[in-house]
Amino acid sequence: MMKKQSSMAWGMKTMFHCSIVMFFIGGLTTLSFYRNYNQEAVSSDVDHVTLTTSVVSTTKSINQTGMNTSRDKAVRQVFEHQKLLKITPSSLTESCDFFSGRWVHDNKSHYPLYKEDECPFLHGDLACQTYGRKDSKYQQWRWQPHGCDFPKFDGKRIVEKLVGKRLLFVGDSVNRNQWDSMMCMLYSSIPGKKKLGLRLNQTLYTFRSNDYNISVDYYWAPMLVESNGDDPSNHSLDHRTIRIKSIEKHAKHWVDADILVFNTYLWWRLPIIKLLKGPGSVLGGPNQVYDKIDNLRAYKMVLETWSEWVHTNIDPAKTKMFFMGLTATHSNAKDWGGKKQETCYKEKEPVMVDGFWESGTDPKMLRILESSLRKLKAKGMNVQLINITQLTQYRKDAHPTVHRRLWRPLTNEQKKNPQRASDCTHWCLPGVPDVWNELLLAYIFPIEWVKVQIDGSAVVGLCRSAGFGADPREWAVKIDQLQV
Repeated sequence: MMKKQSSMAWGMKTMFHCSIVMFFIGGLTTLSFYRNYNQEAVSSDVDHVTLTTSVVSTTKSINQTGMNTSRDKAVRQVFEHQKLLKITPSSLTESCDFFSGRWVHDNKSHYPLYKEDECPFLHGDLACQTYGRKDSKYQQWRWQPHGCDFPKFDGKRIVEKLVGKRLLFVGDSVNRNQWDSMMCMLYSSIPGKKKLGLRLNQTLYTFRSNDYNISVDYYWAPMLVESNGDDPSNHSLDHRTIRIKSIEKHAKHWVDADILVFNTYLWWRLPIIKLLKGPGSVLGGPNQVYDKIDNLRAYKMVLETWSEWVHTNIDPAKTKMFFMGLTATHSNAKDWGGKKQETCYKEKEPVMVDGFWESGTDPKMLRILESSLRKLKAKGMNVQLINITQLTQYRKDAHPTVHRRLWRPLTNEQKKNPQRASDCTHWCLPGVPDVWNELLLAYIFPIEWVKVQIDGSAVVGLCRSAGFGADPREWAVKIDQLQV
């Protein structure tokens, strides 16, 4: 009888010890964006339990029976059994395909993430309502992956994670579009004064908080290597000339970043690219000597140059790297059943046909990009593709069209034909790029969920990477600080 009572007492103590760990982890499972995971059963075995808020009531029940063992003693005894713990961390980004889904109109959600007139740094080309757009439904669409959810923007958490770091976007004006979005998302979340600066002849833009030592920068390099588009305000649009191996001119300004986000696509859509062979100017001139090659071959060659630079100059243990997918350019309304010669002008609804693909996006370029990133990964350099290509295909409604700051007045011909004068390449803010950034941040600062096995009983908990780590020894400090 005494042996049985002793066994029962030991079981109650063990249950109490474990419940402390379970209480802390279990509380995190109530977060709304994990609702799909909270319903997951570990297995049909009766010894297996799923963490829910019932853990809290279990803790209260044990406390009410007089099991008031001190917190420190409980922590010590729990971790005396560390050899019985098996921890298998996995990321939400590994268990959820964020890029396969649909757009859902939701005017009750947290979108838009900010108000246009409350973001003082917003670029005029993207401030659509400031420049005459009357409708706002384009701001209220939520991207819903199939079968799962991605973490919604938590400004306070992201600011805490960015302290002491430099986040740098590198690429063309669509990457600047995304940088503008990130600035506006962070603006109200970063306490204190913020400032916007321009350096390097308007090639490097920097958004900075000195109080928090946070830098969110954008570097203009539309073709990554040296090109005739290197001047952000004075460049040719009717041809492309590049130095295929000349990347250091730009890349020397990237090496100190903690997080690098690349893109290059729009400038490669002309069918012929000029490869400069001699010392002549990329801006043209009588002494230019070049080869002409097709754009797909040139795109592949430049990604090879970029890959060599990444492999040589970036330490993956110190720098996280990402590459944004291609983005849609809705310049042909016939793609979605519109009339010939019409574009995205006056469009107010997304395309709702699953798998829709507009004619201006070349899937071969996406395959070239994916192949380049696979080769880098085989060399130990992980550059994560943020594959926003499909989700942008549907959003023909989200472009500035004529509602943007104009560098020069529209001509009479353009006024007569606003369809052709419309910008169907960039994106109104707030809008679609805010979702890109939510997806990007889910990879930069991933949420982890951890399966813990204690004495044969499986417990599933969700851990913020900012809080618990995968090592249970880190939990002792956290539990010791917890008021139970």
